[in-house]
Amino acid sequence: MNPFILSILLLSLGLGTTLTFASSHWLLAWMGLEISTLAIIPLMSQHHHPRAVEATTKYFITQAAAAALILFASTTNAWFTGQWDINFNLHFFPASMLTMALALKMGLAPVHFWLPEVLQGLDLTTGLILSTWQKLAPFILMCQIMPVNSNLITFLGVTSTLVGGWGGLNQTQLRKILAYSSIAHLGWMILVMQFNQQLALLALIIYIPMTFSTFMIFKTNSSTTVNTLAASWSKTPALTAITPLILLSLGGLPPLSGFMPKWMILQELTKQDIPLTASIAALSALLSLYFYLRVSYAMTLTISPNNLNATTPWRLQTTASTLPLAISATISAMLLPLAPATLALLSL
Repeated sequence: MNPFILSILLLSLGLGTTLTFASSHWLLAWMGLEISTLAIIPLMSQHHHPRAVEATTKYFITQAAAAALILFASTTNAWFTGQWDINFNLHFFPASMLTMALALKMGLAPVHFWLPEVLQGLDLTTGLILSTWQKLAPFILMCQIMPVNSNLITFLGVTSTLVGGWGGLNQTQLRKILAYSSIAHLGWMILVMQFNQQLALLALIIYIPMTFSTFMIFKTNSSTTVNTLAASWSKTPALTAITPLILLSLGGLPPLSGFMPKWMILQELTKQDIPLTASIAALSALLSLYFYLRVSYAMTLTISPNNLNATTPWRLQTTASTLPLAISATISAMLLPLAPATLALLSL
């Protein structure tokens, strides 16, 4: 793609999300979401492949449906209350519609069906943008309309954690595994969002570097399936040794960074006297942990079935910058000691 066009599209992506962040009017927020959607579509379809075109079409249809629902819900709310202000109390009916529309935008279960299919048709870089940056605007809008229908939010959260864990179990495609991982993590964030928005934001902030690291590792190894990870030892031995830490951090194992938001969310849910929801979320994390362990095993404890005794010819020095990956991998593995400071900041 022409660098000039690429820079315009990336700037439009930034503009759309920033516009949604800064808006206090529903029409302006809707406009920001639309700019983001229209900016990423050329990035998704830049590889002229049937899978990429199919993924782009599916993405456009679902995002257009969600945007139409947001516009309809905000208009209905203005009709009921006479207010377009986001921070103004919403009427119950449009609030429920907005929640479902934003869930569709983010890919929360049970309106998640587009996300694994779309992510599977994209290259890893665009998939990374879709899994991280594109979640920010609807996530912030969801934070702003809280608290709404508590039963609906709990249903979305619990369903997402279960579907995210269950759906990834039998996958061999890494992009689909990461899609289900995204659904499960968003489920955790939504569960706690109705009680503590700062904690949900913390979970998102820690989720982004972990997902960034995982996508960059797969991109460095040029891997899109679990089987192709077996050749990682020959290509990038140091990176292969670090990868299980990042994957287990995504799974939420102590003493890694991913444990901190899960621990705090479970603590908050228990404080709010909903132990059953907390127990279901904790058990669903075990399902997710299984497929992270499976990917770790395939990458670090299996060797590619080669019959040649010669030195692997592709073990060459990479020319790509590895500094962003090094920084995000450090964040993904080593933030847990900052948990007391984080707790102190959240309680301010």
